[in-house]
Amino acid sequence: MKTNMKKYLLLALAAGVVGFSACSKLEPELGGPNSVAPPTSSGAPTPPSIAAVYEQLNSLVGQYGYQALQEHSTDELMGPTRGTDWDDFGTWRRLHLHTWGADHNQINDVWNQLNGALFQTTLVAESSTGLVQAEGQFLRGFFRFLTCDIYGQVQTRPATAIASVIPKVLTRAQAIDSVIAEVETAVATLPAFNRDNRAQATKEAAWALLAKAYLNRAVYKADPTKPEGPYTFSAADMNKVIENCDRILANSLLSLDSYYWDNFKWDNGDQSTENIFIRKNGGDARAGNGTNNVWATCMGWHYNQRPSGWNGFTTLSDFYDSFEDNDKRKRDTVANYTNRVGSVAGFLIGRAFGPVNPSNNKQPGNIGDPIGPLFDRSGNPLIFTRNASIFFNGEASGIRVNKFLLDPSSINDGGWGSGNEFPFFREADVMLMKAEAILRGGAPTGGQTALTLVNAVRAARGASALASVNLTSLLAERGRELYIEGWRRNDMIRFGVFNNPVQERPNQSQGYKVVFPIPNLALSSNPNLKQNFGY
Repeated sequence: MKTNMKKYLLLALAAGVVGFSACSKLEPELGGPNSVAPPTSSGAPTPPSIAAVYEQLNSLVGQYGYQALQEHSTDELMGPTRGTDWDDFGTWRRLHLHTWGADHNQINDVWNQLNGALFQTTLVAESSTGLVQAEGQFLRGFFRFLTCDIYGQVQTRPATAIASVIPKVLTRAQAIDSVIAEVETAVATLPAFNRDNRAQATKEAAWALLAKAYLNRAVYKADPTKPEGPYTFSAADMNKVIENCDRILANSLLSLDSYYWDNFKWDNGDQSTENIFIRKNGGDARAGNGTNNVWATCMGWHYNQRPSGWNGFTTLSDFYDSFEDNDKRKRDTVANYTNRVGSVAGFLIGRAFGPVNPSNNKQPGNIGDPIGPLFDRSGNPLIFTRNASIFFNGEASGIRVNKFLLDPSSINDGGWGSGNEFPFFREADVMLMKAEAILRGGAPTGGQTALTLVNAVRAARGASALASVNLTSLLAERGRELYIEGWRRNDMIRFGVFNNPVQERPNQSQGYKVVFPIPNLALSSNPNLKQNFGY
């Protein structure tokens, strides 16, 4: 999906209009799939259905969503420019080089997405009763956590308020406390996880969110003029992390999956034993019927692979080199997939293989055709190289990522109907959070240590056992386990390395960049918002 510059400009302008007229005021996109019923006779909006509120999760995953901001700004992912392809007015370069400002299109778009979700979740959390109210409280807590994490300020307005009421603003410190209080209230009413309700709010999903909140609390309590820290993690907070993780680990219906790729491939809804809270991909993702995991594959895949990709994003060779060769997370041949699609799971480097045209093996074929070596658009062997530049590249530059393996039976149609579910929380993350909390001063429980927890995860992935573990090695393990799942920026900030140089960003970035700016349009519509320090 290389972006035509004229088309991109129109999209950017449209996003700006929507942001100014709607979500920057804590309202949904008017007339869009997230819009709610008209105001009641009192002037307050009518609450949406709980199903419509869950649909807000769709916006988090995708090329222009929250997940992309969390990955492109780190050492895991970048968008190399390939001639005129993927220049996009410098959108991807600015994210990777940490040179964004308050005018950045994606920073504006994600602000709108999150605030639209906060608007709808507030209506349900404050206008419903029983289980529906608890689900609304969990979802509002989740979106508040994400907004607090990425922007450092959270708008809030009562559900009964009319549209002209200007939202108040929670500081970062206030916001994280509100998340904890609300989710701890909701958890008593939520059902226990039973696998069939993995796409809904459960006690286990709430405990996972609480573990994230307590683990990051020190980050969000930092001086707003020094958001990069250093941070002081309290033993009390770390013990709360461990307490919530232990509650999840006690559920016998959840366990570390013996095969890593069961958590991500097209049948992960049936096969995964560790995905706690997910978003289903319901039918055609382009129609808004579920989250779209296709982007994570097609963004990096070459045009002549199947599915035909958009030849964009790559990982960095330093990140790729952090894996052992025997680690299944790095590279694995997958039954009923590699033999049909030609690609392994994990990372794609070196000669590319895929279906070839039986009549001309230099032309790509379709699923069902013989597997053979692929060629680029000029007829040269397609060989993905180790390195890529953020500025200048050929069409084969860079290591490609294949985390969400698409259903081979849907690939001839582009893969859009693939049933991959996207996990927001899963068991391995819970185990690694507990390990981190122990390293940061929490009391070990259940005979588990940070080392035994990390090595349990590694053993399930085919990696060798570590002799010892510290915070540096734990961050590296979180990267190997959770890449492209939307947690890397959050992790790197907490470990104090987000601003460090990476391969294509040779200089240390400014500390204040650990928080994104409030978009200019939002500042103009709510005087209670103040620009974050440094911008």
